[in-house]
Amino acid sequence: MIKAIVTDIEGTTSSIGFVHEVLFPYAREHIAEFVRSHAEDPQVVPYLDDVRRETGEGSDIEIVIDTLTGWIDKDRKITALKALQGIIWERGYRNGDFHGHIYADAFEKLNQWHAQGIALYVYSSGSVYAQELLFGHSGYGDLTPLFSGHFDTNIGAKGEAGSYSRIIQQLGLPAQEILFLSDVKAELDAAATTGMQTCWLVRDKAVDTEAEHRQVSDFNAIDLD
Repeated sequence: MIKAIVTDIEGTTSSIGFVHEVLFPYAREHIAEFVRSHAEDPQVVPYLDDVRRETGEGSDIEIVIDTLTGWIDKDRKITALKALQGIIWERGYRNGDFHGHIYADAFEKLNQWHAQGIALYVYSSGSVYAQELLFGHSGYGDLTPLFSGHFDTNIGAKGEAGSYSRIIQQLGLPAQEILFLSDVKAELDAAATTGMQTCWLVRDKAVDTEAEHRQVSDFNAIDLD
């Protein structure tokens, strides 16, 4: 019996297009101005120091900006970048520049599962802060009350089995009672090695019933029995 569901965001609850066509360009457009104007902000300084440690460069702020811009262009999964993007996105959400995209089927099923008493969690390469912003400012309003917790790359990379082992430990449930939802096979493979149940979202693609992981085209096709 499934007692907890851990879901990915991009390509799973939300459109890949929203992330790549709205969020990433917004962060890239504002990153230079943001870093220059917040270079001594106590909330921001630790992340800028992390960038310097990653690159081995000196303290020149323009080098930091160039590095962050390059990471955005390459979609690098670096914790400091994700944290800074989250702070920038907050301004966009609060200003009403955009709303977090959630598929209608995901919205309906997440509400249904929550009402049934199933604990819901998010695991995404985006920072926990960015996750909370997306769900907190979604096109359906504030969805954060649906979730019992969030995980990001601080728990580990999404393609590593150890990350899912740590999530299982924090949830305090047997692995087989946890369902992981994602659109990425490597992530599902890693979760499956821990004993978690898995389900592969293949939106806009044909479902392959012979795939290693159970495939569904949307949340309405997910059967918890």
